[in-house]
Amino acid sequence: MASATSVNPLRAPLRRLIAAWTQVRLLEPAPEALGLDPDLTTLYVLPRSSLSDGLLLDVLARQQGLPDATLPRHLGDHTLPAQLSLPTTRRHLWQRRRGPRSPFRAVIEAHRDTGHDIQLVPVSIFWGRAPGKRFGLWQLLAADSWRLTGRLRRLLAVMVNGRDLEVHFGAPLRLAELDDGREPSLTDRKAARLLRVHFRRMRSRVLGPDLSHRRTLIEGVARSEPVRRAIEEQAGHSPRQRARLTQRARRYGREIASSMSYPVLRFLDGVLGRLWNRLYDGVDARGLEDVKPLAGECTLVYVPCHRSHIDYLLLSYVLYAQGLMPPHIAAGRNLDMPLIGPLLRRGGAFFMRRSFRGKALYSAVFKEYLHRLLNRGHPLEYFIEGGRSRSGRMLPPRPGMLAMTLDSFLRSQREGGQPLVFVPVYIGYERILEEASYQRELAGGGKRKESPLALLRVVRRLREPHGRVAVNIGEPLALDDFLDRTRPGWRDDSLDTAPPEWRRTAVTELGETLARRINAAASLNPVNLVALGLLATPHHAIEASLLERHLALLASLGREHAFALPPGEPADWIAQTRALGMLEHSPHALGDLVTAEPAQATLLGWYRNNVLHLYALIGLTAFAFRHQPCHTLDDLERLLAPSWPVLVREFAIAPPASLREALTDTLERLAEQGLLEDDGDRWRRTSSLTGEEQLRMLGRLMQPPLERGYLLLSVLLGEAPGHFTHDALTERTRQLAERLGRLTGRDSPEFFDARLFASLVQNLEAEGWLRTRDGRLYYGSRLREGALRGQTLFDPALRHRLQRIARHAQA
Repeated sequence: MASATSVNPLRAPLRRLIAAWTQVRLLEPAPEALGLDPDLTTLYVLPRSSLSDGLLLDVLARQQGLPDATLPRHLGDHTLPAQLSLPTTRRHLWQRRRGPRSPFRAVIEAHRDTGHDIQLVPVSIFWGRAPGKRFGLWQLLAADSWRLTGRLRRLLAVMVNGRDLEVHFGAPLRLAELDDGREPSLTDRKAARLLRVHFRRMRSRVLGPDLSHRRTLIEGVARSEPVRRAIEEQAGHSPRQRARLTQRARRYGREIASSMSYPVLRFLDGVLGRLWNRLYDGVDARGLEDVKPLAGECTLVYVPCHRSHIDYLLLSYVLYAQGLMPPHIAAGRNLDMPLIGPLLRRGGAFFMRRSFRGKALYSAVFKEYLHRLLNRGHPLEYFIEGGRSRSGRMLPPRPGMLAMTLDSFLRSQREGGQPLVFVPVYIGYERILEEASYQRELAGGGKRKESPLALLRVVRRLREPHGRVAVNIGEPLALDDFLDRTRPGWRDDSLDTAPPEWRRTAVTELGETLARRINAAASLNPVNLVALGLLATPHHAIEASLLERHLALLASLGREHAFALPPGEPADWIAQTRALGMLEHSPHALGDLVTAEPAQATLLGWYRNNVLHLYALIGLTAFAFRHQPCHTLDDLERLLAPSWPVLVREFAIAPPASLREALTDTLERLAEQGLLEDDGDRWRRTSSLTGEEQLRMLGRLMQPPLERGYLLLSVLLGEAPGHFTHDALTERTRQLAERLGRLTGRDSPEFFDARLFASLVQNLEAEGWLRTRDGRLYYGSRLREGALRGQTLFDPALRHRLQRIARHAQA
């Protein structure tokens, strides 16, 4: 129905009142990015007739320099209102029953009579945001939801949420492109249908799907076919046992299910906004423009890297602030503690046990709950690494949640569900709250149980500086496209009896793909860069001028792969890292020095590992010139070929299509920086002392993983095939690495982390270097040849030291 545009003596004072009372928290896109044609007549379209929305649109149009939203448009003999609204079948008791009036018939006639094109601009206005769920009278009055509001409730919503407004403009719709000359009624219905779809998608993106009441959702889960089947398998023919297990299923549902609440979301938005302002110098969110078009059409599953407990709070805050519905978050049951658990649950967290083994009914309830969330289109968030990374690097993906998501997707596709898209998220900190506990755990200390008291200990650190934090969105992955590419014919597989045979390998490949996309979204910050440079020195000490040159080199080499670089100059980055307490600056008559104490160096190792994967091939190539001054491309490819695939898996990086082409590009980039020289058919190490030192520092980036691999292969090849189990080889190599670290003064717990060696063994198996039979590890001549070729990477002195350490494995 067209909204009234005639002169109304009350409209001007009401507009001034709206202008004084309201404040738009989010306006997108920016008016200059809207793409309006100034030569065309502009009409605004609202999803429903609303005085408050119309007045606010009047105010915004004046403030943002947009076409007037009040005065009627005159086209020939036609007068058109500046604002339109979609037709509705709602009527008041005193109105006669009639069909919905067409809002576009007069517009179409004006277009046809005058030949003048008209652009329709859809406008979605949200007075606060509440998922469609009953929260109680006041909450229903206080925010927009999926349920339409009456005049009284809208008045109260304006009063309560006038400072929490979101306005979203849609892309202009050209009437000339819609009008194909057929009956005006057909064009009218076509325009209304397109706009109705747009508004529905926008509401879904901002509000999320309509939520069932928690009690209703849990009851539906307990009575679902998969849960009933699990109950019958355990209860047999006993009605009493069946009733008892049904009650247990409901109890599991209450233990698991979230209870998302708009008042809590709004409270957390305010609290977290103040927290980030106190804790960080700023939060940089990048890449969300690729997610917003998907939010109204697909089920989104956010998969961030897991570096800190702050991760899930931070991502939900960023999404809410950017006009996207915060996701339901899979959290460990250990976080369902007094005070904290209920708050997280109302913020969207649902809780899961660490293991489902031996708990068939719990597993059925959890999988059904997860399926209902995904099938209804609720955004979801979980961490594919399982737990937080104590080493700072991306941990190998765990299959649990990915497998359940894949099963739910296959089931929903059979039921006609909507597409599912994974959204990789990289979160990078300049300083984390848990750094002390991580170092203690890496050094062998036990993990402390989460508790409100532990949270209070963290609160004391809020006054300390923590720098900036980056939230980068990686390349989204559509699950159906992934399966089409890797498992053609998956749509034809029957799911009635058991999961398809390819499911296990597909989950593994899916996890590896997502891990690579998370790492590909990494950005560099001052602490990352300083850690990469300072820890590449033998004693964690370097001249300030040389460090500045090396940081500039790292930034230049990382520009092609990093999502973003920090602002400022290398001197600013060093000053920022010093302000965070992670290095020392010592003035000296012959030139200032930058050093790191042992504790500082250990902390810097965590931040270096966040982005070490960006320099994997550069560091490996530089390491090859450690004791050999020149290489041909053919020799270099043969030398690095055995190590490179294993490093690709260890650092979760996308393998290049051709190692030879990637090496050529890397050599040319190092030559551009003056570190190598192109000597015809050979690449030669530079004769510049500064360049040679910088090349050596780049090579030291890959020295720790190469040394770990050398030790593991030495231990493995020192015994006959089948001698070691996976765990025995991992523990023996870890002990030797710890010994090497102590003897060389590199007493870094991260260097001898058992999980790194366990992952290395898995990577060797995945590459076909090892195979497991009856729990024992077997190898062949291929592994021996690759190990001998890789030994030539090391200079004689380093090789001798590693061999001497490795002999202790046979002693």
